Amino acid sequence: MDTPTPHPESSRKTTSTAATSAPGTPADTPTVSGHDAARIARAAFVGTALEWYDYFLFGTAAALVFNRLFFTELDATAATLAAFATFGVGFAARPIGALLFGYIGDKYGRRPALLTTIVMIGCATGLIGFLPDFGTIGLAAPIMLAVLRLLQGLAVGGEWGGAVTIAVEHAPLEKRGRFAALVQIGSPVGTLVSSGAFALALLLPPDVFDAWGWRLPFLAAFPLLGVALYIRLKVEESPIFQDLVKQEQRSRIPAVDVFRKAGGRLLVAIAAAMLGVGGFYMITTFVVSYGSNTLGVDRGVMVNATLVAAAFQIVVTVFAGRLGEKFGAGRMTVIGGLLTAVAAFPMFWLIDTKNPLAIIVAVTVGIAIVTIAYAVTGALLTELFPPELRYSGVALGYNIAGALTGFLPLIATAFLAASGNASWSAALILIVISLITVLGGALGERLRITDKAIVE
Repeated sequence: MDTPTPHPESSRKTTSTAATSAPGTPADTPTVSGHDAARIARAAFVGTALEWYDYFLFGTAAALVFNRLFFTELDATAATLAAFATFGVGFAARPIGALLFGYIGDKYGRRPALLTTIVMIGCATGLIGFLPDFGTIGLAAPIMLAVLRLLQGLAVGGEWGGAVTIAVEHAPLEKRGRFAALVQIGSPVGTLVSSGAFALALLLPPDVFDAWGWRLPFLAAFPLLGVALYIRLKVEESPIFQDLVKQEQRSRIPAVDVFRKAGGRLLVAIAAAMLGVGGFYMITTFVVSYGSNTLGVDRGVMVNATLVAAAFQIVVTVFAGRLGEKFGAGRMTVIGGLLTAVAAFPMFWLIDTKNPLAIIVAVTVGIAIVTIAYAVTGALLTELFPPELRYSGVALGYNIAGALTGFLPLIATAFLAASGNASWSAALILIVISLITVLGGALGERLRITDKAIVE
């Protein structure tokens, strides 16, 4: 594993946005500013919020709709497993998307990659709203559903890594934690909006919801895409990438160089990202299915629990991002992982009571402590890789973690069935990925890389 580069002194200051140097500074040093960084991070956040809205819709629908309307010839458990398997296809596609868009982002620019991902996932999600169900066209329905989920996964595989990279590369070194965290807020906002959309759809009579009501949240992706694309078109290219072009330091095949030159760092990135991805889906997608399908809790209660949790997640993300600037993203990752491991069993005990208030508290607290690690994932991963490999390294690390943990709802459902619906089996899975992330955070804190920056 390569030697860590010391982190910059907190007294260092950086300046205005451009890939050119200020008078009296080295000609090959890019410059950045807090003002432009905030604007770029907000634009990255809007696009990422749409991406997660689109992506999370599928998770909720897999638990509440697809198992009944697209896999109707299977028994209840098999249908849920099939729906979660389709859900997991998106995670399996994400490393491929990371390879593709990482190449574009490190070779041709962060901006063109991010414009492509947002159009791709918006269109794939909207088209799900037009899909006929199994009763209408038979086997073709779940096949087309899987294909569109595959396209979602490819797009998300390039989106998150590019969004945090462009936000961080526009930011002053000492303020990168907060701007990376701003991009992370896209996740709870996407959850909040997607869960809210489904909560409203569930107010319709059950037969109306099954007939067409569930489609409305997916169709909303089209107008939301228009808004997000308009905002993202105004985003300038990263000054650090512009400097790479000027200095002719771009990698010819970034993904190959990541594995060849930074393989140890990639493993650390995967471990550090596992809880933020896998833990989140265990406490949302799996718990929604477990509560509604196994415990018999009203579907609205389970969806509303994720709504409340998402609201709290926004606050925790901002707070944890600032703490990451002070104490280090790696240390915050360790804290989040340890707290999640400790809380895993109590969280499922509360859910098992079937009490609506207890369920809301359990899901909210569970998401909040997972978010301590998730909020600083962008800052931690971007500091693990040098600029010429950053988009690819960040995207691969995060999305390989997603591929490894995206099938956790499926695995947890299988374990649940094998254990006679005992929730301890799911809690153990959450504890294992929490401890892996603790290791990743501890190593990541020691391997941080410092970009060049102008000091005024």
